[in-house]
Amino acid sequence: MRLLSFATAAGPSWGVVTEGGIVDLGARRGDSLLAALQTGELDAVRAESQSLEADCGLDEVTYLPPIHAPEKIACIGVNYANRNAEYRDGSDAPKYPSVFMRTIDSFAGHNQPLWRPPESHQLDYEGEIVIIIGKRGHRVSQEDALDHIAGLTIMNEGTLRDWIRHGKFNVTPGKNFVHSGGLGPWMVTADEFDSYDDLTVTTRVNGEQRQHDTTANLMFPFSYLIHYLSTFYILKPGDVIATGTPLGAGARFDPPKYLVPGDVVEVEVSGVGVLSNGIQDDPTVE
Repeated sequence: MRLLSFATAAGPSWGVVTEGGIVDLGARRGDSLLAALQTGELDAVRAESQSLEADCGLDEVTYLPPIHAPEKIACIGVNYANRNAEYRDGSDAPKYPSVFMRTIDSFAGHNQPLWRPPESHQLDYEGEIVIIIGKRGHRVSQEDALDHIAGLTIMNEGTLRDWIRHGKFNVTPGKNFVHSGGLGPWMVTADEFDSYDDLTVTTRVNGEQRQHDTTANLMFPFSYLIHYLSTFYILKPGDVIATGTPLGAGARFDPPKYLVPGDVVEVEVSGVGVLSNGIQDDPTVE
């Protein structure tokens, strides 16, 4: 089941993607995808939507990030084994994940432009597979961890490279510029996946493949990430976990290939779909 959040002239809503388009559940239920996760109603949503006809087409809506107000967006750095080697610093594989946080307004939805801010022209792409939590958990064992996944979505974890180096140990500024990243286009529910062990993620810029890898190469698989994060967090329905990006980000080219207005970035994840975002300069700057 593909669940998305979107907006029309009538306002924000959410629904199920069917062969005919979008079944608008927000108009019928008056809630949100986040609320449905919090109340554990995905099975009811599935049953309810099967007998309903589409209300609008996919090309008739403005895509929003699937979860409109997650309590937490936790991002994992350097999680693909060959990306650790890409740093060429001679370091061993890490013992624990690198973790940082993002805010929801640092993301735009599918087919919405990412903003290059005037403070930096080093906007970079990072294609990632994203976990959306469906069940509350604290100190979750690895054996039980996958039961806490509601579904998967896609992230372009856009980064302003010079701004992640402003402080000695601080990547937060460069990871949180408004609309610098993309999230979507929808969440595909966990029952659609037989396994998470060999999902592929591919990033293309203007049709040129820049990143490609598989979750078989993760140093910390999904089960460990949920276990580890739930040690210090209480994971809650709607929480978002970005699982890391493969090698091939623009900063690693010589010279670097940063994003410029007019570029189009596509991130494709097997079993989920394609997240697409163009690039423009921040329109709020006069």
